[in-house]
Amino acid sequence: MASAYRPGSQGSSVGELLAQGGHSFSFEFFPPKTDDGERALWQAIRELEGLRPTFVSVTYGAGGSTRDRTVRITRRIAEETTLLPVAHLTCVGASVAQLRTVIGEYADAGIRNVLALRGDPPTGPGTAWVRHDAGLTHADALVSLIRSLGDFSVGVAAFPEGHPESADLDQDVHVLLAKQAAGAEFAITQLFFEATHYIALIERARAAGVTMPIIPGLMPLTNVAQIDRFTVLSGTAFPDDLAARFRAVADDAEAVHALGVQAASALAAELLAAGAPGLHFYTLNRSTSAREIYAGLGLDSLA
Repeated sequence: MASAYRPGSQGSSVGELLAQGGHSFSFEFFPPKTDDGERALWQAIRELEGLRPTFVSVTYGAGGSTRDRTVRITRRIAEETTLLPVAHLTCVGASVAQLRTVIGEYADAGIRNVLALRGDPPTGPGTAWVRHDAGLTHADALVSLIRSLGDFSVGVAAFPEGHPESADLDQDVHVLLAKQAAGAEFAITQLFFEATHYIALIERARAAGVTMPIIPGLMPLTNVAQIDRFTVLSGTAFPDDLAARFRAVADDAEAVHALGVQAASALAAELLAAGAPGLHFYTLNRSTSAREIYAGLGLDSLA
């Protein structure tokens, strides 16, 4: 395995870091809604900071519902930790003027890395996505807007099993190509649970002309109820054999946790062996599983 690489400073560009070679390792957090949730978030951030990830990202709620918290937490990460923050931004429920304001707030906080997303319908999975009257329709337009407003490194989403609204996988990868043409420098994938989906995405993307790094996104299961929830929220297929293994130990929380770490670790190792440029962990604002996977793969020795 190639060695991990680390950000040189808070002002580092994720695009430039990824261009250096080696592996990227990163973590994603979401803005909590309560004081207790915020304390848990900061405990996870401090515990994961010691692993010296390449970057961390902070999500942006549907319709901009967590805008202020996202900006505040991302700013605090930049000011109070050694971590390199990537701020999320979506098109949902926002005018271009409002998007410009948020981008300006990120710039004022010294944040130069943004993950540009169209965003999910605020009314939930399976419902129609409606453009704001004075807003943007697609993520490639958001990428162009961000790039026009400063020296930002912009990432986007990629979908190993295809976006739920794509006509087919070929159209899906051409959308990814359009994001790259608009100025995107890297992509992070939606959740998936079989390496073959990621490998096939890379083959389609490279054949279509997508050259930017595509980082696989992973999240270990911590409870059996997540199996159905992941399928509904993301359209991700969950392997039947793995689901059966989880349901067989559903009444044993420790066994579920151990199996979740084991399955995610095996997938991570397979992805790295297949040439993935790194790993992006969806943490749910907890550090335990991510740290156990790190240790199991020997990545903590690189920190």
